[in-house]
Amino acid sequence: MFDKQDLIKIANTQMPFGKYQGRKLIELPEPYLVWFSREGFPSGQLGGLLQLTYEIKVNGLEKLIYPLIKL
Repeated sequence: MFDKQDLIKIANTQMPFGKYQGRKLIELPEPYLVWFSREGFPSGQLGGLLQLTYEIKVNGLEKLIYPLIKL
């Protein structure tokens, strides 16, 4: 299960490393998240947020997250 705050974090946390460094987690391309699902998500909070982002994207629910983005 996840906390409501996790949805806000997905909307506003930037990817700290890799090809998509600096992009908000919800803005990561689905194939990148699929790669993590095959190869393994990082440990800790970031891994949990990436896994939740993957589930949201695979199920086509990312539009629910967009209103949570702080401009």
